[in-house]
Amino acid sequence: MFQSTIRVGGVLAALLVSTAAQAQVTAEQVWQNWRDASSSYGQTLTATSEARQGDTLVISGLQMSSTFEGGSFTGKIETVNFRELGDGTVEVTMSPEYPLSFNAADDKGKVAGDVLIRQPELKVIASGTPEETTYTFSAPSVKVTLEKLLVDDVEKDVKAQADVSTLAGTYVVTSGEKKGATTNFTAGDASIDIDANDTEAKNKFVLKGKISNLSGKSDGVFLAPEAMADLNAALKDGFNTNGQFAYGVGSYDFEFADATSNGKGSATIGGGDIHYTLNSTALGYGGTVKDVAMKLSSSDMPFPELAIGYSEGALDLLMPPTKSDTPGDFKFLIALKNLTISDDAWNMFDPNKVLPRDPATVEVDTTGTGRWLTDILSEAAADQPPPAENPVEMQSFNLNNLVVKLAGAAISGKGALTFDNTDLTTFQGMPAPTGTIDLKLSGLNGLIDKLIQLGFVPEDQAMGARMMLGLFAKPAEGGGPDDLVSTLEFKDKGFYANGQRLQ
Repeated sequence: MFQSTIRVGGVLAALLVSTAAQAQVTAEQVWQNWRDASSSYGQTLTATSEARQGDTLVISGLQMSSTFEGGSFTGKIETVNFRELGDGTVEVTMSPEYPLSFNAADDKGKVAGDVLIRQPELKVIASGTPEETTYTFSAPSVKVTLEKLLVDDVEKDVKAQADVSTLAGTYVVTSGEKKGATTNFTAGDASIDIDANDTEAKNKFVLKGKISNLSGKSDGVFLAPEAMADLNAALKDGFNTNGQFAYGVGSYDFEFADATSNGKGSATIGGGDIHYTLNSTALGYGGTVKDVAMKLSSSDMPFPELAIGYSEGALDLLMPPTKSDTPGDFKFLIALKNLTISDDAWNMFDPNKVLPRDPATVEVDTTGTGRWLTDILSEAAADQPPPAENPVEMQSFNLNNLVVKLAGAAISGKGALTFDNTDLTTFQGMPAPTGTIDLKLSGLNGLIDKLIQLGFVPEDQAMGARMMLGLFAKPAEGGGPDDLVSTLEFKDKGFYANGQRLQ
């Protein structure tokens, strides 16, 4: 048994060594991979000369160019060296800095500018095969500096720079008719610095920001630029992309001024993340941010400073991207937790502190299934006005969590509904639902009393609101005097509140 294990291990090792020996790229193959990958993004790479110097392919006068609707950009790298290391990998080094120029125009005007990119000591190692090439990269810093900005052919006094430190990661390119790309990176800090002045209009804007511990990964399959013109068709033909990015502690400060006012502000965040996805079955976007604190002061404000903070903000959207006969998943989540506002803002409408100033929370978490009745991402849909009829057909809806806490009152709820899309008459154009939603309410009558005291709600309107509460809610068993519950039920083509049929 032991000898058999050794034989199997030897065979596996031989296979691995054989595979590793075959997995190699040459300088010319990596250079061609660059050009192929760029063309998949609608970019063109040309060079003044290509020359072999021993183990190195030297590319001189590398020109990058790309056009997009209403504009273009060009860039030039003086020298790029592809040096074969003798082990099937290629080291790529290039000029420590290179310029980019851009221009764009639309019916509102035109803008153009020059940018300088500095990447000293950037190191790239290419490995793998011509069909699947992996680039492992690292750079102590990458700086992007705006050298010139023209708006409607007039040069503006704008200084701007972005800086990323300790950048490292991998980039994998798969060749073929449908090109794949996978990235994975980390970075230490990223910063941005903007100083814009318009002396004629007496406008000024200054921004300094910094964020730490960046990381991310993404992958996708990309088609030729002409195939991407119709996004809906591209999705059906295999285009897809997704990514997840995270960041740590960050902060920014800004100042602004014009001919009549001025102000300043600052913010800090404790970290967060962003994600996105787009493929033939799902279109999604979302993110979170934690421990946010913001301050703003302005000569236009009636008090010295506005301060806002919250412990967490979240957004998560998901839907099918195309028209389909089969229902797909929908999701909508939005949350803002433990929101606080400075007393100066409260005092504008409640100087006597009638309303409780406890932190406020809003959270809505829903999922469901449904289908689009039109292709929302097609070229035809983009050129047409919104449809008169509902473009979506919902099959189910789940209220996973509802939380609202504000000024001493609270509402929470959960429930689920399904829809009969063949019955659009019972509920006047809405598909007939079946299911139940359970709600808990507390402090609402007390809040109404305080709003009356502040003069925000007239007595007659308050009476109407209390009557509605009495119609849809009932006292909670074992609860306090201002604790209510409500069970909203759709069944047998009717609508019931706490067992009483209302429709």
